[in-house]
Amino acid sequence: MRLNTLKPAPGARRARLRVGRGASAGQGKTCGRGVKGQRARKGGYHKVGFEGGQMPLQRRLPKVGFRSKIRATRAEVRLSELAKVDAAVIDLDALKKANVVPVFAEQAKVVLSGAITKAVTLKGVAATKGARAAIEAAGGRLEA
Repeated sequence: MRLNTLKPAPGARRARLRVGRGASAGQGKTCGRGVKGQRARKGGYHKVGFEGGQMPLQRRLPKVGFRSKIRATRAEVRLSELAKVDAAVIDLDALKKANVVPVFAEQAKVVLSGAITKAVTLKGVAATKGARAAIEAAGGRLEA
């Protein structure tokens, strides 16, 4: 098989409908555009959502929600995910190398989810109150 010999399977592509070729061809006279009106004219069409000057639906409905720009730079780490990191001192770079947090994360915070058995040292990574207690109970510590 060569790339220059590839073609669609037989019957996969239908022939283009040729409009305006007489009544017997099936799409004569108005060519499937109906009768009169803006959509029947050449070049007579409006942008998606245009409702003839009426306030469009996407503008009639209220705006909802909030998408924080800062969210992309923050990351949450579960206690159980700290076991994946093979480093003496766990910092942001170590978490990124272990694919625990995204590469574009600027800050990370350990949350109390799962369990931790090995003693770890966190440096420059925040932790919730419960996560801090669990890390210290396992013999680990947190550095600023």
